[in-house]
Amino acid sequence: EWARDNPSHFWQAADQFERANGSTYRELEIALPRELTPEQRLELVQDFVRQEAGERHAWSFAIHNPKASIDGGEQPHAHIMMSQRVNDGIERTPEQYFRRYNARYPDRGGAKKDSGNLTPTQQIEQLRELRKRWEVKHNEHMRKHGFERGFIDCRTLKEQGIERRPEVHLGFEAAGRLDDAQRHDIMQKRSEPDYYRHLEQARMVGHDIREWLDTPVKQHELVRRLQHDVAREHGLDMRDRVSRQDRTEPERVKSPSRGFSMGF
Repeated sequence: EWARDNPSHFWQAADQFERANGSTYRELEIALPRELTPEQRLELVQDFVRQEAGERHAWSFAIHNPKASIDGGEQPHAHIMMSQRVNDGIERTPEQYFRRYNARYPDRGGAKKDSGNLTPTQQIEQLRELRKRWEVKHNEHMRKHGFERGFIDCRTLKEQGIERRPEVHLGFEAAGRLDDAQRHDIMQKRSEPDYYRHLEQARMVGHDIREWLDTPVKQHELVRRLQHDVAREHGLDMRDRVSRQDRTEPERVKSPSRGFSMGF
């Protein structure tokens, strides 16, 4: 109740009173469909957040829509912050709310976290289930607004029976090194067979073509190397991270504000 009218008060209290080695929130970063209007995207995110958090967890979200580096189109996505602590209806001060949970006397301790001590296997399964729920909600809203295409499938390409490699994400800075002609060529290659697309992408960024085509692991190393090149040129402290469209492992990155992030 003490933060109902001021969400920032909740996150400030979480950062102040949560244990030093504890996470203050879980962050989800989700891509939104270009086909929907801004109002429809907002409706989709609100529906998904209410489903996942409801009144059980404190939550906040923001929707961003930057220009895509390659094709120049919209790139809408949402950042969702959700507290892992469960609202059990017990009145607590901000300081008490973030204390360790007291199973014997719940009213004397903090609110319980629903994250628990999950094993890596359980974390993967939990993320799979979350991605599936997002798939269902996303496609439900697409149909609601009359679309017959643009649906998503949370399964890996292999699970879908699709024999191609997932496209490697270069990131904003790396993609920024490409000129207009290179961007145009990449867009053209995206519609061609997988081999030729990756062959040309490798040639464009100036890396060894055979190395690019060898293994997905080496593809990641190439992108990391490219990102490091950009970092040196611009004097930036860039994060050495690569995303793959068929990744199933939960990417748990400890942030300075003590949150865990998952992108899907």
